[in-house]
Amino acid sequence: MRELKLIFVGFGTVAQGCARHLVNNGSFLKERRGFDYKVVAITDTVKGSVQNEQGVDLSKALSLMAKGKKLEDNELPGKKGLSSLETIKSSGGDAIIEATWTNLKDAQPGLSHITIALESGLDVATSNKGPIALFYRKLVDLAKSKGRQLRWESTVMSGTPVFNMYEFGLTGARINWVKGILNGTTNYILTEMAAGKSYDETLKRAQQLGYAEVEPSGDVEGYDPAAKITILANALMDADVRFADVTREGIIHISVDEIKKAERSSQRIKLIASAVKDQKGNVTASVEPTLVPDTDILAHVTGVMNALQISTDVQPDITIMGPGAGGDSAGYGLLNDILSISRMRGK
Repeated sequence: MRELKLIFVGFGTVAQGCARHLVNNGSFLKERRGFDYKVVAITDTVKGSVQNEQGVDLSKALSLMAKGKKLEDNELPGKKGLSSLETIKSSGGDAIIEATWTNLKDAQPGLSHITIALESGLDVATSNKGPIALFYRKLVDLAKSKGRQLRWESTVMSGTPVFNMYEFGLTGARINWVKGILNGTTNYILTEMAAGKSYDETLKRAQQLGYAEVEPSGDVEGYDPAAKITILANALMDADVRFADVTREGIIHISVDEIKKAERSSQRIKLIASAVKDQKGNVTASVEPTLVPDTDILAHVTGVMNALQISTDVQPDITIMGPGAGGDSAGYGLLNDILSISRMRGK
């Protein structure tokens, strides 16, 4: 059994979700999956950093976070104060878990973290949509050139398996189109508006529940699902879709009256992200409010749930449903990627 040395880059909600899974399921993963690990470093721009080649106590790190303390607290032995790039270069790890914030303008700092890691001979699991949406081809090519793995399960539908399902379950299939509900915040808002609540009232409630950010444009104006459909198109359909080219319309102009009118026609308004391949092999992607008939399963996906439909040449209709957000869910997606990295390293 080979031990995988891990570096956490970013230690917020998603990374801590992954850390909890590693701590809580460590014995099971070792006994049943032949997977063992050691965390040799954790770095976060706000929470500090710690590096210890003998192993960072992950349970203690989580306890410090729960108490609002820093990673550089004396309770956690090791070298302190290194930047994220210094940590990646000097910690002697096998793989990084990159879980910093998503930046859809230039993908930083995640882009630098992933690039330096791959160039340094480390594998990468990331939940960060920015680098994968904006620089997919560049990063995949870099990983291949270095003989390293780059995985991004948590970038779409959180911990609900999409890319692992495709890799191991649709190996012999050609995908013609994908479409789905890829943003839980907007789906929650539209669900509540269907119950008669106003957009403003529902958005405020979504913010109170933590479903929507204080500045919610990434969700309600469709940027988040646009990034996700870009990733899906390029990763599942071997396309070359650019994030900037995705046709995008959010939900800010949708009214309760429009939603009720749709219902009277046995339809629902959903924010649908789609990517379609034409007969020449070109793929176009879009995000837009769409009238979905009641006979379509997507019409019945409510609240913060996500769903993705996939049509292939051998399986015409496959639907995946599951949570699209949350630290434990996205953390599981990262864990899934780490297990895949470990399994492929063992071959």
